[in-house]
Amino acid sequence: MGTKTVDEAKAASGVEATNDEEKAEVTKADEVTEATEAREAEATEATEEAAAQGPSGIGQGAGAVVSAALGFVSLSGSWLGTVAGARQQLIGQLRTSSQASVAKQIKAVYGDAWHATALWGGLFALAALIVGVVVLARPAFGTPGKPQAAWIKSVAWGGVVLGVIGLFLAVLKYTDILLGLPSAS
Repeated sequence: MGTKTVDEAKAASGVEATNDEEKAEVTKADEVTEATEAREAEATEATEEAAAQGPSGIGQGAGAVVSAALGFVSLSGSWLGTVAGARQQLIGQLRTSSQASVAKQIKAVYGDAWHATALWGGLFALAALIVGVVVLARPAFGTPGKPQAAWIKSVAWGGVVLGVIGLFLAVLKYTDILLGLPSAS
């Protein structure tokens, strides 16, 4: 990719250069064009190499972060769980008469709301568990010989562990083993 001679530049541009300044400008313009073409060729080559290497793991990383976030939400509570609990509490208040026993009122107003909150926590925990396991199992079905990044494995395992803990706590809350309703007697 050398520079064009003045005669080649004249022939390529169709204009005859008359002095040295015009000749230098034509030569510089040709050099810039050649440099631009070289950069474009290098960029195309780099893109082709990246495509040949396979997937970059961005999806797996995102899945690992989503798993960890869902696991955290299952432990800390979610807006959906809070709304479902409040809705169930309102339903319990509407369906329970004032002459009902105290035990029945407690169960209808607070117990069902507690169970609804536990159910939503369990659903988030289950989602965290499933997403985490899928992220960890993905390399087995992907490009052979390409290892998964260490941080993706770590975050996915964190999501799986949080999902297991959240699911365990949700089951304990739903079955009233953990923080069951107080007795009315």
